[in-house]
Amino acid sequence: MFSLSPGQAGDAPEGRELLKTLENKGFSGTHVIMDKAYEGDETRQLVFDLGMIPVVPPKANRVSSWKYDAEMYKKRNEVERLFRRLKGFRRIFSRFDKLDVVFRFFIYFALIVNCLISVNRP
Repeated sequence: MFSLSPGQAGDAPEGRELLKTLENKGFSGTHVIMDKAYEGDETRQLVFDLGMIPVVPPKANRVSSWKYDAEMYKKRNEVERLFRRLKGFRRIFSRFDKLDVVFRFFIYFALIVNCLISVNRP
């Protein structure tokens, strides 16, 4: 699941809007692995309210820190590698398409290609 937003939009507000769409969808108890950009109190509280478990380290300058599952947080690397592979599609990283529907199609296309390549790897 993803959404398109203007380049100047902040990550955390967009992330909260996506999280709100998961309400009552049966994701209770699911770990939500987040980047430090999402470690704000509002985002973490929303994850708790949805019955999910936030996995995000506190920023170094935070006054009150918390414990998080460091082993689970290491899985965030898989998401970062996916974004790196998506940026290999020049049409996606440079956003040639003016229409959101066309851009969204090419993201889906790149994700399908990624799945087919990863299935065929030994």
